[in-house]
Amino acid sequence: MYMNYDETVALANTLATASISEHDLTLAVFPLAIATKPVVDAFANTKFAVGAQNVSWTPKGAYTGAVSALMYRELGCKYALIGHSERRHIFGETDEAVRRKIEACLENGLTPVVCIGETKAERDSGGREERLIAQIESAFSGLNINGNEMIVAYEPVWAIGTGDACDVAEAVKVHTFIDTQIQKTCGKSLPILYGGSVNAKNVLSYLNEGNINGVLVGNASAKADTFVPLIDSASEISK
Repeated sequence: MYMNYDETVALANTLATASISEHDLTLAVFPLAIATKPVVDAFANTKFAVGAQNVSWTPKGAYTGAVSALMYRELGCKYALIGHSERRHIFGETDEAVRRKIEACLENGLTPVVCIGETKAERDSGGREERLIAQIESAFSGLNINGNEMIVAYEPVWAIGTGDACDVAEAVKVHTFIDTQIQKTCGKSLPILYGGSVNAKNVLSYLNEGNINGVLVGNASAKADTFVPLIDSASEISK
C-alpha cells in the first residue's frame, strides 16, 4: 500500500513507456489489488508481466474480501506472491495456508513466487536453518508440480524495508542451503530470488552470483526514478 489507485496506474504507464526494450530480463510487477486490471492493460505488448500480491486458495464462493488465484489469472496475471513476510508476520499467515495458496496457483495457471525467510531473532539465535527447512518442507513436500513453473524468494525479514541488505556472501551461503533443501524436498532445483533492501547500487552484486537467480524488489520499485535505474543496473548481467 505504498501508492493509491491513481499513483499505481500512473507508475505502470510510466514504466510501460520507459526505454527498457533492449534488456534481456524477465520482468514482473505486483500492483495494488484494486489496480490489477489497468496495470495489466498498461503492460500489454511490453516485457512486463503482472502478478498478484496475495491470493485466496478457494476459486469462488462466500469468502468476503478474498480474491482467488483463478480471478487473478482471468484478469491477466502470470505470477502471484505467496507467503510474503508481511503476510506471515503481520497477518498471521501459516505455513499451511501458504501451501494451500501454492496449490491454488498451480491449479489455476499462476506461477507462485514462494517467499521464505527468517526473522532477526531467528537469525541471531541460530534458528535460521530450522525456520527455512520448516517453510520449505511445508511448501514443497509431496507437491505435485506437474512441470509448472515455480519460483522461490529468499527474503530475510530483518532486511526488508530496513536498508540493512543481507551481505552478498551471506546471501550466497543461504541460497545454497535453500537450493539443497528444495532438491531434497521436491527432487529438483527451482529459481531462487533474493529480496531485502535491493536497490540500483547493490542489485548487480547479487545477480553476479550464480546461485542468485533474480531479485524481489520492494521500496525501490515504487518510484520510476529508482526502479528504472535498478532495471538498467540489472541488465548488465545479461551483457
